[in-house]
Amino acid sequence: MDRRDFLKAISAAAFLPTCAGTRLFSQERKKPNFVFFLVDDLGWKDLGCFGSTFYETPNVDRLAAQGMRFTNAYAACPVCSPTRASIMTGKYPARLQTTDYFGAPQPEAVQKRGTPGRPLLPAPYRDRLPLEEVTVAEALKEHGYATFFAGKWHLGPEGFWPEDQGFDINKGGTAQGGPYGGKKYFSPYDNPRLPDGPPGEHLPDRLASETCKFIESSKDRPFLAYLAFYSVHTPLMARADLQAKYEAKAKQVTYDGPAWGKEGERKVRLVQDHAVYAGMVEAMDQAVGKVLDVLDRLDLARDTVVFFMSDNGGLSTSEGHPTCNLPLRAGKGWLYEGGIREPMIVRWPGVVQAGSVCEEPAISTDFYPTMLEMADLPLKPQQHLDGRSMVPLLKQQGKHETRAFYWHYPHYGNQGGSPSGAIRLGDDKLIEFYENSRIELYNLRDDIGEQHDLSAEKPDKADELRRMLHQWRREVGALMPQPNPNRKE
Repeated sequence: MDRRDFLKAISAAAFLPTCAGTRLFSQERKKPNFVFFLVDDLGWKDLGCFGSTFYETPNVDRLAAQGMRFTNAYAACPVCSPTRASIMTGKYPARLQTTDYFGAPQPEAVQKRGTPGRPLLPAPYRDRLPLEEVTVAEALKEHGYATFFAGKWHLGPEGFWPEDQGFDINKGGTAQGGPYGGKKYFSPYDNPRLPDGPPGEHLPDRLASETCKFIESSKDRPFLAYLAFYSVHTPLMARADLQAKYEAKAKQVTYDGPAWGKEGERKVRLVQDHAVYAGMVEAMDQAVGKVLDVLDRLDLARDTVVFFMSDNGGLSTSEGHPTCNLPLRAGKGWLYEGGIREPMIVRWPGVVQAGSVCEEPAISTDFYPTMLEMADLPLKPQQHLDGRSMVPLLKQQGKHETRAFYWHYPHYGNQGGSPSGAIRLGDDKLIEFYENSRIELYNLRDDIGEQHDLSAEKPDKADELRRMLHQWRREVGALMPQPNPNRKE
């Protein structure tokens, strides 16, 4: 074998798994591309590969079959903007003081309204991603990556949009938290960063098309393509053909139990049979498939790491109650598992074992250091303070050292939740409700549905976790809600 043939053989071997589950890299191998799919409001059980029997998601299921499913993956907040900021920065929302969706009323506005029935005023929050933060897009761009954003941004007003935070191209990312202009999910969109398409064009397909165009134009250099769907956020709107499909399918659904339950003062959906929402899920899945297909067509799939994640739990207690998160409790806006546990998938060809499952907990702050390590780029420990690289988990090199995961949501959610914080350590999870300092303790391995409060049975464990939660809040400078001066007993 001459030298040229030898180098070709080595180059080909760079993309084949070894017995140890690692890869042999040629020295000339380019840095991996990244495609990041972030879905809005998608619940943990809203995919076929995560257990849904009503929604049909063949493309995401294919992605899962080719990659690794994380069954204990978390968003850093039960609502959107804070989690999105955590992905961009590698920091907890409490550390950034970006703890509510951007556009939620600040405490002074709440106080002016009177709110006589609520004991607390929500904590103030920062309503924009600070420009001094070095986003993951900026970190990659610094090392030659082409960077692209499509879809929902919701991280601040103009001047704080994707093009101001490290993205070369921005298709559709503004301050809006949903597709609220024009005909919403159909063109015309009335979006200042997305020119209207032909009348009736469907938004998820358009965003996928824009992503595909970028990938094709950037195929000769490393790239980050970040597709943050507006789907499946309200308004609940589906293509007519998909709505009709699922209306027919819903007629075949049989219930083993009640279709509705109660979570606090809210009713909660207990079955997946919402035809419009199902159509929105499938349209998102088709858009994912469109992007995966272009990677295959351009022979880029083996060089591209694909991430799939949701920004918070499925919407089950408000605004149409479109999905069910069972066996998880509650949904978006709550610190129960239904509000923060997410369907996460990572495909890393040649490294991740196809069809593998990781049960180790991970959280949205972890993407930043993971991507840098994958690209052999220097970590930025003063930036991604709250993230830990998932590379050892993806390579199946053993478990992470046990660490605590924290949440801080000092606000009243639109979905019925109240100001609260939470900590998970191992299988134990404690929630503290700020209105009255009440705590609940659950063992998630034995009780994933959080039905059996163990705080009275295990007071020492409850006290330990509460102390840790309080200490963490002090360390990150978490802002707390304050007593409501307008409260009437």
